Amino acid sequence: MKISKPSWYSHTLTLFFFIIIIMMSHVANSQSHQLYDEEHAVLMKIKQYLRNPPFLSHWTQQSSTSNNNHCSWPEINCTTNGNSVISLTLSNSNITQAIPTFICELKNLTFIDFSFNFIPVSKLTKLKLFHVYATNLVGEIPENIGEMVDLENLDMSQNGLTGGIPSGLFLLKNLTILYLFQNSLSGEIPKVVEALNLVDLDLAQNNLTGKIPEVLGKLKNITWLNLSLNKLSGEIPEAFGSLPAMVDFRMFSNNLSGTLPSKFGRYSRLETFLVSSNILSGNLPENLCYNGRLLNLTVYDNNLSGELPKSLGNCNSLLDLKIYNNKFSGNIPSGLWTSLNLSNFMVSHNNFTGELPEMLSSSILRLEISFNQLSGRIPATVSSWSNVVVFDASKNNLNGSIPQELTSLPKLTTLLLDQNQLTGPLPSDIIHWENLVTLNLRQNQLSGQIPDALGRLPVLSQLDLSENQFTGQVPSQLPRLTNLNLSSNHLTGKVPYEFENSAFDTSFLDNPGLCSDTPELNLALCNSTPQRSGKGSSWSVSLITSLVVAAFLMALLATLLIMRLYRKRKQEFDNSWKLISFQRLNFTESDILSSLTEQNIIGSGGYGAIYRCPVDDFGYVAVKKIWNDRKLDQKLKSSFRAEVNALSNIRHTNIVRLLCCISNEESMLLVYEYMENSSLDKWLHKKYNKASNFSSSAAVHHVFLDWPKRLQIAIGVAQGLSYMHHDCSQPIVHRDVKTSNILLDAQFNAKVADFGLARMLLKPGQLNTMSTVIGSFGYIAPEYTQTRRITEKIDVFSFGVVLLELTTGKEANDGDQHLSLAEWAWRHIQIGSNIEELLDKDVMEPSYLDEMCTVFKLGVMCTSTLASTRPSMKEVLQMLQLCRDQFDYGGDSKLGHYDVVPLLKDSKSETRLDVVDTL
Repeated sequence: MKISKPSWYSHTLTLFFFIIIIMMSHVANSQSHQLYDEEHAVLMKIKQYLRNPPFLSHWTQQSSTSNNNHCSWPEINCTTNGNSVISLTLSNSNITQAIPTFICELKNLTFIDFSFNFIPVSKLTKLKLFHVYATNLVGEIPENIGEMVDLENLDMSQNGLTGGIPSGLFLLKNLTILYLFQNSLSGEIPKVVEALNLVDLDLAQNNLTGKIPEVLGKLKNITWLNLSLNKLSGEIPEAFGSLPAMVDFRMFSNNLSGTLPSKFGRYSRLETFLVSSNILSGNLPENLCYNGRLLNLTVYDNNLSGELPKSLGNCNSLLDLKIYNNKFSGNIPSGLWTSLNLSNFMVSHNNFTGELPEMLSSSILRLEISFNQLSGRIPATVSSWSNVVVFDASKNNLNGSIPQELTSLPKLTTLLLDQNQLTGPLPSDIIHWENLVTLNLRQNQLSGQIPDALGRLPVLSQLDLSENQFTGQVPSQLPRLTNLNLSSNHLTGKVPYEFENSAFDTSFLDNPGLCSDTPELNLALCNSTPQRSGKGSSWSVSLITSLVVAAFLMALLATLLIMRLYRKRKQEFDNSWKLISFQRLNFTESDILSSLTEQNIIGSGGYGAIYRCPVDDFGYVAVKKIWNDRKLDQKLKSSFRAEVNALSNIRHTNIVRLLCCISNEESMLLVYEYMENSSLDKWLHKKYNKASNFSSSAAVHHVFLDWPKRLQIAIGVAQGLSYMHHDCSQPIVHRDVKTSNILLDAQFNAKVADFGLARMLLKPGQLNTMSTVIGSFGYIAPEYTQTRRITEKIDVFSFGVVLLELTTGKEANDGDQHLSLAEWAWRHIQIGSNIEELLDKDVMEPSYLDEMCTVFKLGVMCTSTLASTRPSMKEVLQMLQLCRDQFDYGGDSKLGHYDVVPLLKDSKSETRLDVVDTL
């Protein structure tokens, strides 16, 4: 018979295990609470160590009545059970103290971010990710950094680190990302590398010397390799050409020699290849675009030679081709001229031969082919080059006449055809050169008269027609030019009064038939004005009398017919227009339409003419006429009206107010508040002239745009853009920020105009096409030309260019040879130029110097080629306001202890701003 254990035994055993479980749970909970309390105490200790800064005011002690869980603080991330700190982020917080050693009491901490501060670094040994970029670190990288064996991601860029790169750093086998760019590191790159998992390696902009270690050719996972802006010498290791994961390869601005590895691009997904400004020789590798992904080929300023690889003619991914200042020869592959996405075609200063193509890719903005041996005529099909902004074909062997079609390029700002063999007259009818700034036709064989049409070009400022065979008189209606050269021609007559001053003392030399009323021009003095003959005067009087009588009779005969038709036509005309008001108005569409006369035109842009129309009560309004004499696509019209309606609800003091929209089947009129002082570009770049009617007061032309006004304008624009980006229910991107879209009222307060027009005027299906470029040359963010993706950061880039214009006085596309202003500024920063020498001397005074340097640096930050490194418009606005308050003229600073802009502050010993990425 089987005997079972008593039931009390079973119950006792169950109770025993239950008690054990309860006790273990209690111990675990007790330990968890203890760890939580300990870490909370550490965090409070950190706050105290940082002197209780305002940005940590929400870090408060726990109490029995509070529910203050530190895992809910925005700077903290905890484990999934919410008991232990694993991440601490205190970036951009103006911290100046050293990282305290007791931070290691956060036992599970694996991520720490103290970037954009001013802290010295102490030893941290157990981290996987360590970011201390732009923290003003100085001194040498400690040798024992190699003890951080778990480190995977190290960013110590943009600091003041000196000394060599510790060899132990390249022995960290888990390291995948290493950024040491923009320091003052010296010596050679370590030759022993065990960090074979590296994916990104950036050592750019240091003082590294010696040869590139061959062992780097073993980094099979490397996708980004940047050793640019150092003093490296020797050859590029042949193994680099076979790295299978390579995407971005940058070695520019070193002293590298020898030939390029022949296998580059054959086994990788190469997208960026930048080796400019070295002393490389030989041919370009044949397979750079083998996988059809190459975006940027930049090899200028070398001794490369031979013909271009024919495979480049099939490289439709290519966006930038910059191979100038080399010794390339032969014909340019025909497919390059028509490459679908190519934006910058820059091949000057080589030995290329052949002729200009009949067809050119519609995506090309910059066509620079000067100082080659190209021949033949400029084709009549040049009219299809519709998006070209810069066309430089100087110093070639081009011949024939300049075709009329060349004047139809609407976006052209720079045309350089000097030192060729062009003949015949200039086209007398200039169709679409309203954006032309520079025209140079020097040293050709051009003849005939200088066309009066040149005087109607609104922004032309540099004109060189010297050393030709022009005859006739100097046009009296030439625009206000900053540079004019008509010397060595066969011109006759008197120099116009506007040019009779010392600024043009060499502009008219070697024209024996020219005279002047002033000896400053080194020309013969003119005689007194000859009297008209009596016969001529009599004939003129008779002609005028006949014309007046004929006109009177015709008017009399037509009056009855006009009066008969007037009422009917007026009714039909008024009914064809529809006014959509966005606020209460005291004018009608008839008031506006009757003022759309040629006399009231005050400007023109890419979207149409702009009128200054007088109206009751409002004084004046500005009317932008969109489209002209063509029927609108219905979808486009509906989309346009929807966007206009949305923009009409925007109310901000720094955005031009849209009053109403008037439309019919063929045109749309946008009616805005009128801005007395027109646009910023007219003041900043002195584009106003006597004919300008953008102010009701003549005295306004004598107002000087000094630095305080410029800073006021910058802050106003930033306020408008920040509102559109951050304070609307849906962010609105302007897409075409530039000085001509910044308008000024009577007190020079800035208002942003044309919000949304760049998008509204696209036809359906155009938005993402590669041939459709939104924006203006010199202001377009580089990532937009590559992806056509619209983000707020493209506005930040454009605004950065505006800041550079405000501080330097230069125009957006005026960055010296081959460069935009943004590229020019970055290049000067990279070579360590003294910023003071780059500023606008017209407004720079000792009391403004620090402020102007700060705003210049901010402009450089905003024009970073990496969108992710640009600040937001809200951050830009804060920096400008801090700058204004910190340098407040004649008043106490409104800022307290935390009044420094972390991204911009330099130590007194530093005279330059280090930057993140390179061009």
